[in-house]
Amino acid sequence: MSLAPVLILLFGIAIGIPVAMAIGMAALSFFLLSGAMPPEIFVQRMVAVTHSFPLLAVPLFVMTGVVMNYAGITTRMMGFAEAMTGHWKGGLAQVNVLLSTLMGGVSGSANADAAMQSKVLVPEMTRRGYDLAFSSAVTASSSIISVIIPPGIGLILYGFMGDVSIGRLFLAGIVPGVVICAAMMVAVAIRARQLNLQPAYDRPMPWAGRFRAFRGAFLALLVPVGIVLGIRLGYFTPTEAGAMAVLFAVIVGILHGDLRLGHIRPILEQTMQATAVILLVICAANAFGFYMTWERIPAQVAEAMLSLTSDPLLLLLIINLLLILAGMFIEGSAALILLTPILVPVVIKLGVDPVHFGIVMVFNLTIAGVTPPLGTLMFTTCMITGTPIGKFIRASLPFYIVLFGMLIVLTYVPQLSLWLPNLKFD
Repeated sequence: MSLAPVLILLFGIAIGIPVAMAIGMAALSFFLLSGAMPPEIFVQRMVAVTHSFPLLAVPLFVMTGVVMNYAGITTRMMGFAEAMTGHWKGGLAQVNVLLSTLMGGVSGSANADAAMQSKVLVPEMTRRGYDLAFSSAVTASSSIISVIIPPGIGLILYGFMGDVSIGRLFLAGIVPGVVICAAMMVAVAIRARQLNLQPAYDRPMPWAGRFRAFRGAFLALLVPVGIVLGIRLGYFTPTEAGAMAVLFAVIVGILHGDLRLGHIRPILEQTMQATAVILLVICAANAFGFYMTWERIPAQVAEAMLSLTSDPLLLLLIINLLLILAGMFIEGSAALILLTPILVPVVIKLGVDPVHFGIVMVFNLTIAGVTPPLGTLMFTTCMITGTPIGKFIRASLPFYIVLFGMLIVLTYVPQLSLWLPNLKFD
């Protein structure tokens, strides 16, 4: 009986049942068949998780991204990115990468970033002669940066499920996000020369024009800085930071004159739709987590993994391979919610900092979003741009090398993640 819910979960995912429903069915089977407790407890466990105050940060940061899109801030950020890199070979592809980094402090979601750039930037790249598969590959691959730069939704979910400081996770994501951005820009520059992609501008934009573009994006760029400093200096919690980010986005939109009363309804609708998807998975996973705790599955997994090796470096390699495999078949957020309570106790026992591991885990599971067979970023981008999956995969091969290379670097150079969180402000 103890493994029946796990088998039901795997079977449900294999036959294409939505992940949230598969998790819920698996959890319900335990309450119905075990006889250990009344089935009503299933509903109680589903609802109880929504009473969490830290979880309120998710819809607030989702709303921040939606508000900024309607406020025209995304366009201003794109203008700033193009002013800085438009004169390089493959300049629009470099804009794509840089915009993902800037948008990381706004949307916090790789899927949202990939969808936005697929609609806004890829058609312009196509119009200027870029190969559609290359443009789609750059868009999907660079959107991964959005989940590492604070306030990434994945970092919030990891912190909530693993009982890890979300403020420290936000700080930990800054340096890795910048390093990944630099690595992606180098990869794009190499591919641009190989494909002989032309720059957007014949010559560098004058510094006066760059300053105007920077001034237009300046207020939006203050959002992630304000969030991180506010949390680090103790002015507000991560949840309160979400509310402050929404307020700031609204004020910026009003000051720019782009946000109108007619935008209120679509902003609320899009926020609720995105939040509902995440929370449904979290609610089902909480009930499933009750089953795993009852059956001592996390403890048994920890004991089994620790019996394989006591070397933290080798264990991190094993866990990374496990996460890559899981991420290929389970959507990133769902895998994060399911696996965090199991893996965090394992790495803590071997002395691995859970903040460092959080960056590695979130990055690993998001990379799976651009890989076959079930990468959500791959499908989102290809569906919007009309790129065949086969061509997308071939165009993405150089970026797979970069992303997995950066995964190894982040795994075995923890100082990249821990330098800022451990920095003393006294």
